[in-house]
Amino acid sequence: MKKWIIILVVGLLLYNNNINKKKEFQNITIPDEAIRFRVIANSNDYYDQNTKRKVSVTVQNRLYQLLKDTKGIKEARKKIQNNIDLMDKDVAAILKKDHVDYPYQIDYGYHYFPSKTFDGITYDEGDYESLYITLGKGEGENWWCVLFPPLCIMEATDSESDNVEYHSFIKDMIDKYL
Repeated sequence: MKKWIIILVVGLLLYNNNINKKKEFQNITIPDEAIRFRVIANSNDYYDQNTKRKVSVTVQNRLYQLLKDTKGIKEARKKIQNNIDLMDKDVAAILKKDHVDYPYQIDYGYHYFPSKTFDGITYDEGDYESLYITLGKGEGENWWCVLFPPLCIMEATDSESDNVEYHSFIKDMIDKYL
């Protein structure tokens, strides 16, 4: 009987510890001095969403190489602004390879992001400094993450509807290690 009581007490302590750790992670917010990165697909059809994924991965890899040793946000801004032509070439190459004939736009500045809450983590709405790529009509689901500081805090797909699917790297870490 004592054995079961000890197991129960230890189990409750571990459970309580995991809840407290999850609460710590849920209080994480995107820093004020952050640069976001967003790619909006032409539409929600499979082909356009696949092109969006290729663009986001390629440009994100380019940006990682550019920003990996960056010390501050001013330096990050300069590197992004001075290399938009490289990202433009990356996007053009993907669209050409995929035989996509719609236009695209790359813009660096302030763009609106709606408020989103996922698993208790709230990402406030507002205009945020961001690198914003719109493919074609820009009517499809989007992909976004925090680009600087140089780690992707969150990856999300979103459409204009309220049906949003988030993939939180923070939540994945919590689930994996707790």
